[in-house]
Parts: sequence; C-alpha cells; structure tokens
Amino acid sequence: MPASDMVLVLNAGSSSIKFGLFAAAEPVLLCKGLLDEHEDKPRLVVKSPAGEELFDKRRESPDADGDHLFADVLGFIEDRFGAGSLRAVGHRIVHGGRDYSGPVVLTDEVTAKLEALTPLAPLHQPRCLAPVRTIKAIRPALTQIACFDTAFHRSLAPPANRFAIPRRFEERGIRRYGFHGLSFEYVAGRLAEIAPESAAKRTVIAHLGNGASLCGLRNGRSVDTTMGLTPLDGLVMGTRSGTIDPGLLLYLQQHEGMSIENVQHLLYHQSGLLGVSGISADMRTLLASSETAAREAVELFVLRAAQQIAMMATTIDGLDCLVFTGGIGEHAGEIRGAIGERLAWLGVRIDVTANEEARERINGGDSAVEVFVIPTNEELTIARHCAAVLRQDHRS
Repeated sequence: MPASDMVLVLNAGSSSIKFGLFAAAEPVLLCKGLLDEHEDKPRLVVKSPAGEELFDKRRESPDADGDHLFADVLGFIEDRFGAGSLRAVGHRIVHGGRDYSGPVVLTDEVTAKLEALTPLAPLHQPRCLAPVRTIKAIRPALTQIACFDTAFHRSLAPPANRFAIPRRFEERGIRRYGFHGLSFEYVAGRLAEIAPESAAKRTVIAHLGNGASLCGLRNGRSVDTTMGLTPLDGLVMGTRSGTIDPGLLLYLQQHEGMSIENVQHLLYHQSGLLGVSGISADMRTLLASSETAAREAVELFVLRAAQQIAMMATTIDGLDCLVFTGGIGEHAGEIRGAIGERLAWLGVRIDVTANEEARERINGGDSAVEVFVIPTNEELTIARHCAAVLRQDHRS
C-alpha cells in the first residue's frame, strides 16, 4: 500500500458529522473537522491535529443539502494533498446485525442489508448510511468501508446475549448485540498500553455521553454490555430512557392512546436527562442549574450508572478496574465522583484532587479498584480497521 494513501473517516451524529483524514499505512491523523448540516448556513470546518484552523466554509443557502458539504470535503483533500491521494472512506455504522462481525467493503448488496437493520436503530442507522450514498454519487469508484459498533460485542455468549422470550425469536436474530463497540475497542487497547497489568483484569468501561453504555471485559474481550437489541437499553442517556419496564410501553399504547410512532419518539427524543429534568439533555447545563428537577435528573443518571456497573461486575465475577470515557465520562468530574461514592461498597475510592484534574489514573491509594479516565477515539479505531482492509486487498 503506497505511503501516500489516505483514509477519510466519517462519524455521523444526529446533526453533524465528525471526520478525520488519516495517512493509512500506519494511521496518523493529518487533519480533522466537522460537517454541520443543521446550522442556518451549513458549515464545514477543518483543523490541524493541533487545532489550527485550515479551512472554514459556509453554504449560503439555508436549505442546502449535505451533498455540497461532502463535495467540499473531497475538494479540500484534493487541493491540499493532491488528486488521487484518497484511497478510501471509512464509516461508523451503528448496527451490523448477525451478518457482520468485522469491517467490510460497502457494496450495493452490503448497503442494502444494513438499511434493512434500520428498525433496530432508527435514530442512528439512516444517519450512518446517508453519507455512503452521497459519496457513492459523487465518487462512485472510491472504496467505502463499514466499521460496526456492534462488532466488538460479538464475543458475548449465552446467557448474557439472550432475552427471556420464546427461543424462536432468538433464531431470527433477536438477541443482545451491544453498541459503542468502536469506543470500547479503542479504550481497551489504550488501557493495555498505559497499564498492561490491568488489561487482563475484570474491567468495566463506562462510555458516558449523550449516548451512554457500559461494557464488562475479561482479558480485554466484551463479556457483557448494557445496550441490547437496540441503542435504547441500559443507562439513562441525554434523550433516551435506557432500561424501562416493558409494561409501561404497553400502558402508554393501551391507556394513553399513544401510537407506536409516538412511543418511539418519546423513548428516543423526549426521555432521559431531558425528560426527567424538563430543562436540557446536556449534563453541563444540568450540573450548572439550581433547579430541583435538574438535580433529580443527575441523581437518576448516577444511580443507574452505579447500579449497572455493579451488574457488569456480577457478570465478570468482580471488579478490578473501572474506566470512564465519553463526553461526560471524560469531562464531568462531579459525575465520576458521585458514581464512585455509590460504588464504595465495591472498594472504589476516587482521589478528589486527581479526579478534579481529570488525571489518567484517579483512584485513591486505598482503592481496591483501579480507576482511569481515558479519552476515546472512535475515528482512529475506524482508520485502523480501514488500513487493515486495504492491506488485505493490496495483498490479494
């Protein structure tokens, strides 16, 4: 694989797309940026790895579609690095279903199979796949590669991956898949680098952000996770409910007269921190608020996180190491401290000063559990997977 080959990594969110451009041979970040499609004037910003602004462009039309933004990204790459320098585009795809346990080149057939999984991730799957179609229309010969949030959890086995429903549904693929796998994969690898003696221990990684989930690991492999068939399960999230009594959903339909569409909208967009607080889905806003409802939403978030960390510890037969990552996990020391206090009975002791400074290791000297703060990097994980696919293609 020539040293000049580059990989563009796209990580689609609900209203914007983060991206990184990597030298593919040994993935090294060359520049990063954001495509914001939902400002009044859609915007593309590109920065150096150090944060220096390299390119900033706004589309004048407020109803300009995202196709123009992708054309701008590809144009920037060609102008700065030369035509033909881009070898592939890597995409974070939330759901890989039963068929995909590792990165795969996105053919029309593969894309169609992934689109069929939309009911399992209605908020995420269409957003992940939209750039695939757009780039195919702009650069049909450009290789595109899917990397899956579910793939890291393919090591889940019964009973952890099983629902207590009739077995015929499991035979149709109704099982617990888990998500945030690209983040968990990166953090597990980074933990092995900074604390090799901890990598084989009983570990829980807490990816806490607008979307939030836990992963219980043994020997660096996923053994259990809090999200299930869909990204709705598990922890309290920004606007998603997390674990909920299924009887409540029946009640909403049967006695509140809510349609399936309305219930889906409620669970994905109106619940979680936003629903409980009635103020915001942003943890920063809630922590800064003096409103009782804001405090109650934060307390519920902390309680559920601590409860489910203990649940993960049950699956992995104890807890030796706890890692915080994600937007809240990396930046909200108050939340890390509160979760640690609720887990004191498990031997967790968080050092106040280390936590306030968000050091890499924040456990106190008397802690029976090692506690780390490790920033995640999903884009680098995707770039590594794409480089491996390209090397394999080059050999064949």
